[in-house]
Amino acid sequence: MQILNQKITFPDVSQASADGLLAIGGDLSPERLIEAYSKGIFPWFNDEDPIMWWSPDPRFVIFPEELKVSKSMKQLFKKKPFRVTQNQNFEAVIRNCSAAKRHDQDGTWIIEPMIDAYLNLHKLGYAISVEVWQDDELVGGLYGLDLGNNVFCGESMFAKVSNASKYGFIDFIHKSTYKLIDCQLHTKHLESLGGKNIPRAEFIGYL
Repeated sequence: MQILNQKITFPDVSQASADGLLAIGGDLSPERLIEAYSKGIFPWFNDEDPIMWWSPDPRFVIFPEELKVSKSMKQLFKKKPFRVTQNQNFEAVIRNCSAAKRHDQDGTWIIEPMIDAYLNLHKLGYAISVEVWQDDELVGGLYGLDLGNNVFCGESMFAKVSNASKYGFIDFIHKSTYKLIDCQLHTKHLESLGGKNIPRAEFIGYL
């Protein structure tokens, strides 16, 4: 594991530990984050930890053509209970993701430095948000990075109403032209939508 300095560079991902930890330190500048994501690396750390950079092997992804939509979700789309937008309120989406309670986590990794970093990326056009509205209330959403390489690097999602985030995610994929959705690590929720593991080398090939 390498300790990063002010130079914006990363070790080869093959040097990552068995659990995917590659490096620590550095900063969350737009330049470093763009460099990281372009090489299959992402930051993930708690408030009391140094910045930690990861590149797990295998990588959990969704191929849009393999997206699974359940019968119940298909029925929900026919009813159209939600309205879906993009980039209408990025900050509200990321802050709701930060506040969302997750059964397998005690706290959140979406802390203020991370929020500030992705707000900067949003202003530069790299980070995008998807908002899910019920009437005029924001009830779900997700955000991630688009580096212009046909890969969407998903970061987090939230829902205040049942199926809101899933609805927005499916709508987003159906309307996009991405070749691959990076989900980073396995979750049962994303597996139910068609997510699967692929070798890290294959994932980086898509990048």
